[in-house]
Amino acid sequence: MRSPRSLQGRLLLSLGAVLLVIWVGAAWTTAVLLRHGIEDVFDSSLQETAQRLLPLAVLDIVGRENPDVGSQRLGAIRSHDELLTYVVRDDKGNVLLQSHAADVSVFAPYEGPGFGRTATHRLYSEEALQGTVRITMAEPLAHRAQVVRDVQMGLGLPILLIIPAAFAAVVLAVRRSMRPLRAFREQLETRSEKDLGPVASDDLPSEVAPLAVTLNALLERLRAAFEAERSLATNTAHELRTPLAGAIAQAQRIRKETTEPQTAQRGADIEATLKRLTARAERLMQLARAEGSRLRLERTSDLRAALRVVVDDLRRSVPQERVILRMPETPVMCDIDPDATGILCRNLIENALRYGSDSSPVEVTLDPDGLLTVSNDGPVVSPETLARLANRFERGGTLARGSGIGLSIVSTIADRMGSPLILKSPRPGTQSGFEASVKFATASESKSLHSAA
Repeated sequence: MRSPRSLQGRLLLSLGAVLLVIWVGAAWTTAVLLRHGIEDVFDSSLQETAQRLLPLAVLDIVGRENPDVGSQRLGAIRSHDELLTYVVRDDKGNVLLQSHAADVSVFAPYEGPGFGRTATHRLYSEEALQGTVRITMAEPLAHRAQVVRDVQMGLGLPILLIIPAAFAAVVLAVRRSMRPLRAFREQLETRSEKDLGPVASDDLPSEVAPLAVTLNALLERLRAAFEAERSLATNTAHELRTPLAGAIAQAQRIRKETTEPQTAQRGADIEATLKRLTARAERLMQLARAEGSRLRLERTSDLRAALRVVVDDLRRSVPQERVILRMPETPVMCDIDPDATGILCRNLIENALRYGSDSSPVEVTLDPDGLLTVSNDGPVVSPETLARLANRFERGGTLARGSGIGLSIVSTIADRMGSPLILKSPRPGTQSGFEASVKFATASESKSLHSAA
């Protein structure tokens, strides 16, 4: 049989086996000692009874008026089972006196004082008057065996009850001792790939605590490496802003100063390329912020305000009717960082504007329960492509220009909020289009979750 893989299973198996061996060994040793003790008690009782009865029998025999009277059987005062029987004989083997239930055939010939044994009885013999009067006591061996069995059963039945109780106590003790390990494992299981903070290990046993220390040290090194990577991406994107803005200005100046159409077209191409590079740098900064910045705040803010700022800013570059915003009249309070909310909303709306139909508006809806939905008309996206859209640099196979990381930024922020990004195509109730939705945890929902915890 293969040993259990879990530490708890191994402890239960080993402790249970040791406990069972100890109990069985103790029960067997007790039974052996008990049997010898009972034999000694019965032998002592047999000897004591014979030595008490012999003087009485001598007085009875010597005091008889007619010494030639044969065997005399004593009568019983009341009916009872006679476990100890005896016979009194002379030196010639003639029976002079016997108990009322004595069977002479079970008494072996006299062989001198002391103990003896037949196939069915334990015997003890004693003599008086220089061996002329001899008494032999007999006790059935079956009686002794029955007494030993009764005593052993009396001891064995509690043991049969104690062993399961002991096993249950071992199970409870092991499970209680393993509770810190289970809590440590649950902490690791609930961690996301972006949560690299130290894991609490104060209650761990001393044998396992070094592993937790090593794991926390590893998490710290990983966190430092990821922080360095995000810092590099953020700093690089930030440092590119100024030279890119200068290069765009130079390209625009070339277009204005040249009179050659070919040079003007090249200047326009350079300007467009630099603007795409600027947009890509901006997306990289947003991605680094989505992965590394603090997402939840100690205060709450109205989601409608962040959404309105994003929509108003986008309407400066696109016709106002291209974006339809629907929000509740009452505030929708949430503890998510407004900057992160703005990054999420901007990427969803820009993605819809870029890849949706130009003849249909982008509909942005915020429900009172915190559900943000951005939908647009357009061709249906296949399920295979839909499953890959949240990956980095995935553009869905369209001809529209884009960085391919907008939905990845949204997915990163949504995962950190604990509400995954849901993509649908076609839109519910239609035969075309695309819909993206994210559920924000409102202030009332956060309070209920904290109280339940």
